[in-house]
Amino acid sequence: MRRIGMFTGIAAAAAVAMFIAMDSPLNAADADLEAVKKQFVGHYELLSYVSFPEGGGVVDNNYEGRITYDEHDNMTAQGMPKDLPARAAASSTNVSGGFAYYGSVTWDIQNQIVTHHVEGSPSRGSWVGEDNVRHYAWEDGLLKLSIVNAEGRTTGTLTWRRYE
Repeated sequence: MRRIGMFTGIAAAAAVAMFIAMDSPLNAADADLEAVKKQFVGHYELLSYVSFPEGGGVVDNNYEGRITYDEHDNMTAQGMPKDLPARAAASSTNVSGGFAYYGSVTWDIQNQIVTHHVEGSPSRGSWVGEDNVRHYAWEDGLLKLSIVNAEGRTTGTLTWRRYE
């Protein structure tokens, strides 16, 4: 009987320690992560997709698209040049362009990075199994996802507006 009582005491002490740990800075980071995840959840339309060539300047890629983040850490995105339907109508061959993919999502909130872990892509099969890393920022209610190359230079930014 003494062993059971001693085990119960140890279990109670462990429960108290866990309760105290729940108030720790680590859990504050978890709470921040949950807040960021909630901020992302929703459906968005692409307002602009611009590229920044190495030689300078800004190129408007003239895209339209959609991106969705759900409450289960998944996403899906599609985008295409706005003139794709007209180019397809003027051609007798298959005309393609743009991007379409889906997968799970993780966040690095300290560095403001969202990573799209590509699980499927009908438009770019080589992306499957790869990670699309995007630096995120919120400006005036808009979600900006930037592509940064290995040298740390921003090469493109997609600006998304949430559907209300």
